Amino acid sequence: MPLTINPPGKKIEQGDPARIMILEEAINFLKNNPPFHLLEEPVLKDVARSLSMEFYPRGSVILKQDGPPSEAVRIIKKGSVKILMRTEGEMDSVIDFRGEGDSFGFVSLVAGDRQKTTVIAADDSVCYILGRDRALRLIEANPAVAEFFMSHLTRFVDRTFEEMRGRRLSYSGTDRLLFTTPAGDIAKEVITVSEDTTIQEAARVMTAHSISSLIILNGSNVPAGIVTDRDLRKVVANARSLTEPVKYIMSISLIRVDAGDSCFEAIMKMIRYNIHHMLVIKDGELKGIITNHDLLLLQGTSPLSFVTDIEKQKTVEGLAPVCAKMNNIIGLLIQEGAKAGSVTGIITEINDRLLKKVIEIAEEEFGHPPVPYCFIVFGSEGRKEQTFKTDQDNAVIYADTSSAVAKEEAKRYFGALTVFINDSLAQTGFPSCPADFMANNPKWCQPLGSWKDYFEKWITRPMPDAVLKSLIFFDMRPVYGKFSLCDELRSFYFQLLAKNKIFLGHMANMIVRNSPPIGFFKSFVVEKSGEHKNEFDLKLRGVMPLNDIVRLFALESGVKLTTTLDRISALKARHPVVREYHDEIVHVFELIMMLRMHCQYEQIKEGRSPGNFINPDRLSNLEKKSVREAFHLISKLQGMVVEMYKPLIV
Repeated sequence: MPLTINPPGKKIEQGDPARIMILEEAINFLKNNPPFHLLEEPVLKDVARSLSMEFYPRGSVILKQDGPPSEAVRIIKKGSVKILMRTEGEMDSVIDFRGEGDSFGFVSLVAGDRQKTTVIAADDSVCYILGRDRALRLIEANPAVAEFFMSHLTRFVDRTFEEMRGRRLSYSGTDRLLFTTPAGDIAKEVITVSEDTTIQEAARVMTAHSISSLIILNGSNVPAGIVTDRDLRKVVANARSLTEPVKYIMSISLIRVDAGDSCFEAIMKMIRYNIHHMLVIKDGELKGIITNHDLLLLQGTSPLSFVTDIEKQKTVEGLAPVCAKMNNIIGLLIQEGAKAGSVTGIITEINDRLLKKVIEIAEEEFGHPPVPYCFIVFGSEGRKEQTFKTDQDNAVIYADTSSAVAKEEAKRYFGALTVFINDSLAQTGFPSCPADFMANNPKWCQPLGSWKDYFEKWITRPMPDAVLKSLIFFDMRPVYGKFSLCDELRSFYFQLLAKNKIFLGHMANMIVRNSPPIGFFKSFVVEKSGEHKNEFDLKLRGVMPLNDIVRLFALESGVKLTTTLDRISALKARHPVVREYHDEIVHVFELIMMLRMHCQYEQIKEGRSPGNFINPDRLSNLEKKSVREAFHLISKLQGMVVEMYKPLIV
């Protein structure tokens, strides 16, 4: 049972100094974590006063699948939880990990229905508890908060897709080791020393056992921290005394994984917490330890080692060979049967870290920026839906300044900075955008005021070229710098959209012209001649029409999210079409994204550049049926768009 830190019914409120400190800590925590950072100060403080806290020992079942609905939204203050789901009598499968600042329990709380998943404390965890009544009042009064929570609804792929993946797309001959090997099977023996052991003796123990980490035990023989090779290097670099107790240099945070959890789950936790060693626990006791090196040996490479390689590079030249391995990482995940969302999630994490590293190198080269700026991405990267490497789609928004000198300095600085960044990304394997939608194009490297002028012109005077350009930037996502610049621009154009509905009609008119490649009798419409004879473009005719429809509905409904699946999830409660066809839309998107990635992977294995054209004759009968039904749904949705926007479509 969880330990209630605050007495039942007693809220965090001002009083004695200890209570005041708890309240201030809660306020600061909420300020730094979405969606509470969106709240105005008085509301934020009121929410903080209504909180209580609970402690969950590792392994505690917090919510049980098929159990009663949650009576609170829980926000993780310390620790982490894992979310599991059981389907049709099968074993529980881990579908998500959530850590500090994340929340859970919202869906069943709002629906009032039985709990759809099991939530277990993956570590000793402390959660803030926001009661049902206060949570409902909060989302009713704050649409942005409601939007955030709705975007995190659980999404499922139906059995048709699973059968398809199992029949053909899950390549035979692959051991799927990362997904099937329990972490306990590769865990090594844990070597421990007491916290009073000297640094020198600890180093001797590590050398004697040829290990890269050492677990430190406190006076009760309970793991209290970890010391790694990196910690010892810092000792030498800082000329610390080797006679100091090792407890003074240990890392206190000990992230753990269950022995029965898969190695893939261990990798995801390592990436999330940016660690390289993880304790393995079995039946509540310490079983062993695994490292990034162990996971690398399991199948020759791992996403974690890739991210680590990026982080330690100091030059663009050093990044280039690291990035050359990117296709191997994606191919590994595809071969092991990962879902499209899992693959694109890791690709996004890796690409974002690569981009941030390039920008950090650029700032070291050109110095501190004269004004704050935000580096944004758009297109598939903005939607977090990149597959194998695609070209660059990025821009810069920098802060306005009234000084003529400052304006000129900013123009000069960002002009040079963006040329370096785009050239560096090209050097690491991301080609330039053929249409020149890149930050080094002065048109797309502008102060916030200029960006607002762009959107005002596009939305209030929706000529075809203006609609096309705005479509590209409606998927913008901040990656580096001052994110509030991007947020302000997004809020600005949403306000314009609310006043200029005719723009949505022009957008609808444009997107319905790109129809899926399916004929009247559900036969595939393919190219009749040329390089791609008997093929169709799965991205242009499949992915993009669905992206366009979902984006249109999101803009109409005020949904500011950019990822297609997140938009679909948020729209379920806001848009009648998505409400009715939610599960089908999610299924179709996952299906065509996964088919696209597998086809690209086959092309790479055959020594060809990955593309988006596919020959339907190479699909199995089941795949053909599934793809036909997917295209039929997209066509049906386009028909609904025509009916809905008929008064506005010209």
